[in-house]
Amino acid sequence: MAKPNKKGPVKTVDIYCKLCNQPLFKYRKAGKGALVKCFLERITKDYTVKPCICPNCEKQFARETLIRGTAAYKFIGGKVWFK
Repeated sequence: MAKPNKKGPVKTVDIYCKLCNQPLFKYRKAGKGALVKCFLERITKDYTVKPCICPNCEKQFARETLIRGTAAYKFIGGKVWFK
């Protein structure tokens, strides 16, 4: 399978924790669909201290995985929102 485009999209979105509204990432998102996964190379600003753990409420919001040979976070349903 093809790897995701490294340059990626120019549109950025802010990703927040659903429980406490803490900002988690600034991310270059492609397309207009739901937020299911997040490629690490497309994260422009990371507000987390530990990977996949909200810095404010200490809840896990994602799992680390490999998607098409590239490191990514796969979000747990209903744990994050974006705008």
